[in-house]
Amino acid sequence: MPKAFPKALPVKKIIQETDNVKTFVFEYDLGAEPGQFVNMWLPGVDEKPMSVAYCDEKEFWVSIFAVGPFSSAMHELKVGDKVGVRGPYGKGFSWKKGEHLVMMAGGYGAAPLYYLTRKAVSDGCTVEFVIGARSKSHVLYTERIEALKNVFLHVATSDGSMGVKGYNTLILKQLIEDAAKGKSFREHCGDNTCEREEVDFAPLDCVYACGPEMMMKSVAEICLEAGVESQVSVERYMKCGFGVCGQCSVDGSGMRMCSEGPCISGADALMIEEFGKYHRDAQGKVHEF
Repeated sequence: MPKAFPKALPVKKIIQETDNVKTFVFEYDLGAEPGQFVNMWLPGVDEKPMSVAYCDEKEFWVSIFAVGPFSSAMHELKVGDKVGVRGPYGKGFSWKKGEHLVMMAGGYGAAPLYYLTRKAVSDGCTVEFVIGARSKSHVLYTERIEALKNVFLHVATSDGSMGVKGYNTLILKQLIEDAAKGKSFREHCGDNTCEREEVDFAPLDCVYACGPEMMMKSVAEICLEAGVESQVSVERYMKCGFGVCGQCSVDGSGMRMCSEGPCISGADALMIEEFGKYHRDAQGKVHEF
């Protein structure tokens, strides 16, 4: 696919994930790596960057939360309707074979981290997948995540309706403590009961975060203090997608998140003046988080 020009792709399938999230499946060999994004175009509406939730040689998925005019218009589409797609763009996540990884997903950030997890476990990695959401009704991809080998699901919700009550960073801190001790507890649940078993717990090689920026900033700070590597996906208003327009350049470093990012180390993210503080809209106006 020529990266600068959209290709009209019909929607192959639509999956209703939650009341506000749908996954759109396109039958196309996109060739995207975990952490990369595509620009999606609806004529007469807008064009927006969207993270890739899954990709293989036959199809790719994009999970979209209906929050604004463009995403709401996407939710009105039916199977067979066409969407302009260009990409993939950006620098994705990186990992090494056999590592012990943590995925920190906030809200619909679970979708792109699911793709990363699938690729990582195929390289022999063990993954602690931590989802944070407002409530149980906003938790995404749990069945897909639990179906993967060597992946352990952890959930935190603000209202306590599923998993730990509070932020998902509470779980991250516990995982870091467990790694320092070399021991942790795994729950094995049957139809009516759950049993806890103490197991050996390997050091953490890297923590990945995708979701609300304030959550990612907390993850990066926690990891920096603990001496654990981290990578975060920093979203900005990415117009061109390939580093020409400068719309997604961040204050301070001038880094273009569409090309040098969106996936960067947590340490580098913490050096961006605006990270966790504000972002700019299509006109360059500052909006605080």
